[in-house]
Amino acid sequence: MWNNQNLHMQRGKFIVFEGIDGSGKTTLSKMLAQELAQNGPRVHWTCEPTHNVIGKMIRSVLTHQLEMNEQSIAALYLADRMDHIQHPDYGMLHQLNAGDHVISDRYYLSSYAYHVPHVSLDWVVDANSIAANVLRPDVIFFIDIDVQTSMDRIARFRTGVDLFENEERITLVHANYQRAIEKIRHEENIVVIDGRKALDEVYAEVKRVADGVFK
Repeated sequence: MWNNQNLHMQRGKFIVFEGIDGSGKTTLSKMLAQELAQNGPRVHWTCEPTHNVIGKMIRSVLTHQLEMNEQSIAALYLADRMDHIQHPDYGMLHQLNAGDHVISDRYYLSSYAYHVPHVSLDWVVDANSIAANVLRPDVIFFIDIDVQTSMDRIARFRTGVDLFENEERITLVHANYQRAIEKIRHEENIVVIDGRKALDEVYAEVKRVADGVFK
């Protein structure tokens, strides 16, 4: 359990959860945010795409309400991300500088995984370097599951699927995640956790690492 003394910091911590669809990252990120909030500091749970102006446009594409080519989608994600970081009211940088903690469900590692091969990995990494240079996570949790587990969970728990939630695309995204993690591992604090275990076991691993971040 964290206490108020080791959570009282000049600048908040930025923690990101990544993984293919069905990995449990959303549930785990919310669990961590809720536990942190119980100990006193302000904690902001957020996600990408956001629910702000650009993020809403992306969500319309994902749910097939708008048509857009893959390159434009990749560019929109970057625009949404920069607004997510730098907006003077709801921007993550503003919140962190105020001493609040931010927990995000997805960040730029998702772009590295989801937009390739429609856009080259080098292009996506280079384009998102502006985000990485402004705000790099203190830790990225990659919740790793296999494609079949992903498909089984989507079938059980989702009432609808988005543009990326089919077996061919998820197989590609899983491979892209592995490739991207290998490419940027020396620059990022990435912790890979087996997401096939029971939820309480996975969260215990998350919490163990998070304890170290907040020391």
